[in-house]
Amino acid sequence: MMFVLVTLLALAGGVSLAAQSSINGRLGKAAGVMETAWLTFVLGAAVCFLLFFFFEPPHAMTLLTAPKWQLIGALFGVVYILVNVVAVPHVGIAAATVAVITGQLAMSLLIDHFGWFGNSVIPLDASRYASIALLVAALGLIYLGNRRKAG
Repeated sequence: MMFVLVTLLALAGGVSLAAQSSINGRLGKAAGVMETAWLTFVLGAAVCFLLFFFFEPPHAMTLLTAPKWQLIGALFGVVYILVNVVAVPHVGIAAATVAVITGQLAMSLLIDHFGWFGNSVIPLDASRYASIALLVAALGLIYLGNRRKAG
């Protein structure tokens, strides 16, 4: 039951990321890439602060005591936002989203396979290779669809 709930929550997160990418892409084209990224992070920081202040239980470790290499994860969020704000107006939300998901899946398969960053090892197998091939195929089909519409 927990697996289903968490999977649905992750699906909702994906829905919100696609909507965010679409909206930020339009805003970035009109107002500027850096301004859009700044707005995203300022509003995100305000919401996170409120959630932290009112709902976060105490933990054994804090940001000040966590291993410093783990703090670099926050920088990847900046890369994600900036890339999407730039990419969406040029390639469309579907192509940008499938490209992001393809990159996420490829990297997550490598992380699983090698157990990087302290994660459990989950070896690559035929079904995992097929998943990345299918996403690459989806990206190719979306690209071809975009070319036909533009042409």
